[in-house]
Amino acid sequence: MLKPTAMKTFRLILSALAMLFVMFLSAAITLRIALHGHEVTVPNFSGMTVSEASTAALHTGLDLNIENQFYSTTVPAGRMLSQAPASGSKVRHGWQVRVTESLGPQQVTIPDVSAEPLREASLNLRRGGLDLGTLAHIDAPGDPDIVLAQTPPPNAGVDQPRVSLLLSSTAAGASSAIVTPSFLGMSYSAANHAAAALGLRVASISDTPPPPTPAAAPTPAFTTNTAGVKIDANGQAISFPAGQPPPQAAPPAPSTPAGPVTAQKPDSGYRITKGDTIRLTFGHISSTPSTN
Repeated sequence: MLKPTAMKTFRLILSALAMLFVMFLSAAITLRIALHGHEVTVPNFSGMTVSEASTAALHTGLDLNIENQFYSTTVPAGRMLSQAPASGSKVRHGWQVRVTESLGPQQVTIPDVSAEPLREASLNLRRGGLDLGTLAHIDAPGDPDIVLAQTPPPNAGVDQPRVSLLLSSTAAGASSAIVTPSFLGMSYSAANHAAAALGLRVASISDTPPPPTPAAAPTPAFTTNTAGVKIDANGQAISFPAGQPPPQAAPPAPSTPAGPVTAQKPDSGYRITKGDTIRLTFGHISSTPSTN
């Protein structure tokens, strides 16, 4: 049996240990509350405008910081491109979220390289940050490898710079491949002449044909009087050799496309070969016969 003095000492030790346990438990709870008591979830700022992202950050209790700006072909200018921390992360209230703003696609102006030699044109295109696209040749007088045409045209603003060139060539080294020009806005006559000059064939299509009009009855080449005699428009009697059928009225003239070209296949800039067919779509069909 323990002496009273030993019992008292034992009780004092147990009390001290209990107090230390309570102190450590309180400190752990306090630290957890301090670290995690004011956590918030980071929203998804991607695609938001600067104003929308600032409002969302303010409502969530976060500090928004636009750290960088980059060009992008997928995200419009003025909208958020990326963020850190990522959306859905748990952070303390007042945490700083770094975002990157999109500047949109980088616009590049196409220089005019017509009449330049291929080497000089290539250097000028690459100097402007452009890529050299398809090269095609066509018979032309003068020196070979001189730029005759280009696609896209000069001074056009593009997002993905790639320039195709049509070059001159001598007859001995000429290629049958050419770059399809743009026929948009041309009349049937102008498009047909331009295609023929390049050795191409034209197939016309109408996208908005007018309502059909009733066909007029063909005017007979002769009539028959009461006596059964065939007479012409002047009232003169006519006769036909035996076994030869009477003449028939001429068929109506075939319709030809009218109106500007509204679409074409293949599109301008594609590489095609002489003798290929270009399908042109015109605004409507006119029954006026072609004079070409």
